[in-house]
Amino acid sequence: MNQYEELLKMLLEAVQKEEQKKGHSCGDGKVPVGVSNRHVHLSQADLERLFGPGYELNRMKDLSQPGQYACKEVVTVCGPKGAIEKVRILGPVRKDTQVEILAGDCFKLGVKAPVRLSGDLDGTPGITLVGPKGSVQTEKGVMIAQRHIHMHPSDAEAFGVHDGQAVDLEAGGARGGILKNTVIRVTGQSKLECHVDMEEANAFGLDGSMTMSICS
Repeated sequence: MNQYEELLKMLLEAVQKEEQKKGHSCGDGKVPVGVSNRHVHLSQADLERLFGPGYELNRMKDLSQPGQYACKEVVTVCGPKGAIEKVRILGPVRKDTQVEILAGDCFKLGVKAPVRLSGDLDGTPGITLVGPKGSVQTEKGVMIAQRHIHMHPSDAEAFGVHDGQAVDLEAGGARGGILKNTVIRVTGQSKLECHVDMEEANAFGLDGSMTMSICS
């Protein structure tokens, strides 16, 4: 290979690298997919209003994130225009009640739920919850979950990302594409997993057996 050919090769490689930076070049690191349906997190006070004084949640099955579990208990979520029955409660109890719904549920319930990360309740609408022993009218807490990736600090270091950072994810398959604005959530108790809701999963052909790649 002469000097001219070597220079041309180097130039082409540089152009290819620059084009990759502009696009969605994804590395080999894979993130497992977790799909969430609508669900409710309850405070202890609201749990007792709905199910009776001193009531404790009954664990049905463990979820992928350590310490989190689906409960046997369900409630009815009632909005100004309609209701959705048998919405699963997830445990353990929290400081504040939070109702995570799908975008399509907003039309049925008659509420305008913003896209939020879990725990970011300021400015969210309230709603009525009905249980076997009573009902609760919440002042806030209804949201559409912002897609996010749970990471342990060691995962964040390996991927070169930090808590609160928004990244793009690439989903493969026949309906694959890029999921933008996926927020990194790093805690010492987290297990690596990307959480999308059922509507997002259906749109991109995702299920819990699949993985996605963080784009560079």
